[in-house]
Amino acid sequence: MSDIVIIGGGIAGLSAGARLAPHASVTLLEAEAALGYHASGRSAAMFEAQYGLPTTIQLNLASAAFHHGENGGYTSPRGILFAARVHERATFEAENAAMKMAEISPAEAIALVPILNPDTVAFAAYHQAAYDLDTDRMLQDFARTIRGHGGTIHLNAPVTAIEKPGRWQITAGNAVHQADVVVDAAGAWADQVARMAGIAPLSLVPCRRSMARIPAPGGHDVARWPMFFGTGERWYAKPDAGQLLVSPAEEDPVEPTDAWADDMVLAEGLARYEEMVTAPVTRITANWAGLRTFSPDRALVLGAAPQDPSFFWSAGQGGYGFQTAPAASQLVADLILGRPPALDPQLAAALSPARFA
Repeated sequence: MSDIVIIGGGIAGLSAGARLAPHASVTLLEAEAALGYHASGRSAAMFEAQYGLPTTIQLNLASAAFHHGENGGYTSPRGILFAARVHERATFEAENAAMKMAEISPAEAIALVPILNPDTVAFAAYHQAAYDLDTDRMLQDFARTIRGHGGTIHLNAPVTAIEKPGRWQITAGNAVHQADVVVDAAGAWADQVARMAGIAPLSLVPCRRSMARIPAPGGHDVARWPMFFGTGERWYAKPDAGQLLVSPAEEDPVEPTDAWADDMVLAEGLARYEEMVTAPVTRITANWAGLRTFSPDRALVLGAAPQDPSFFWSAGQGGYGFQTAPAASQLVADLILGRPPALDPQLAAALSPARFA
């Protein structure tokens, strides 16, 4: 049985650990005091199979059965709606085609989201097959699987050194962990982990995305509203615990950090949202930001480093970490365990870090 150390306690690391734990001795190291603290804990928590690059969509589709059925299922109905202004017809049509949305009338859109502004919403589209994801339960279930197979999870364990005198030696806190395989699932910090290990970084780019929570607009019951977007993803809004989350949907490159919302960016995004609705934003009950980390071609990076086949990447999720986790983690586990991948070999090759070599 191999010893595997996974660096990162977000959805990428936990899902990979859960796949590997029945077959190997797994140790997961998380720098923070809680699992899923950074990007995973600040996710929009949606599953829309047609959202993302073609490779991401293939991972989404391969993950659907898990999301809907594993452990009783992690999904609940939500739906998504696009709202476009009169001069945005071309972009609106392109996005509808890419995501297989069905165009509906502005009146039908307003029936779904009563605060949409009939003076600014010229076109709309809707897709019912989009779902809320119970991301917290998914994280906890993956962690439970790791522990249930004898794996260990260490919190408050930032990695400070990685060496390979023979086997990997990973220093985290006051402990040194030995491993045959290292899995780099460190999110925005994945390049930093690679450098410590003497592995060429991928030029990953963490991008901030801000979020505001506002009271239910106009006193409406928002529970059954779909998630709704401006064309070009200039903003989006999503019901959440009786209130509404509104994001400017920005992707501003930043250094790896505990991200905070930028007040000006948030204000500009809320203004774009307000242009499309009849209920102004009068109060924000909370705000935060998370990091979406992208590879140079914006596709996930899953597989062994060309420089060392015992160093595995699970990085570049770019905001699609939960959607893709079941299939992405299965691919990582298959490759580490030397099994034929369950996914199409062409997809596995397209996601391999070898493409950047």
